Amino acid sequence: MVIASHVVISTYGFWLPNDPRGSWSEFVRSWEILKFGTATKVQDKRSHAYDEHDRLLRLKAKQALKFPPVAFTGRQALAVAHGFIKAIDESKYVVYACSIMPDHVHFVIARHDRNVERIAGHLKTRSTQQLGREGLWFSDHRPVWGRRSWKVFLSGRADVARAIAYVERNPIREGKPPQKWSFVTPWMGRTANVEQARPLNERVTECTEHYP
Repeated sequence: MVIASHVVISTYGFWLPNDPRGSWSEFVRSWEILKFGTATKVQDKRSHAYDEHDRLLRLKAKQALKFPPVAFTGRQALAVAHGFIKAIDESKYVVYACSIMPDHVHFVIARHDRNVERIAGHLKTRSTQQLGREGLWFSDHRPVWGRRSWKVFLSGRADVARAIAYVERNPIREGKPPQKWSFVTPWMGRTANVEQARPLNERVTECTEHYP
């Protein structure tokens, strides 16, 4: 039985549907990007981030985007975290791990009545709204996030523990400090977020130094 999911949401332009390393997409919706190849959907659930590939082709495709690829600053990452808290509070999601990187976010989220795609959409929506509310986004309403999300369903405690360890190591692998977000519930088999009663402005730990 599925007890949690490892979910990755990426910022706009981070991982294109025709990325030579593979993608989560079945179609390329932009004619400007299609000239660099059709969708490269993969079926396996492993990370392809460090696969060998044609890096020049990937960068050329990104240059054809309507807007520049999104890379959060530290202030923007904190606003994103505040938006996540709103979504977590509204639907009582239980998050066991989270790393907010400049161009993508990893979560380990406990099983919920909502499916993972809806949860990811909710998190994207509230974080986008928070960026606008804090005056940290563009007035032309350009996209913050990519369309799709990547997910792996976790059906055992060992699977959850491995996913949490992977997410927690993600910033370190990219040369950034470890992150500790106070909206995260420690993985102890618990099913309630012990931080939910604390005021929003006390529930985000700043750990976004070394951002652009």
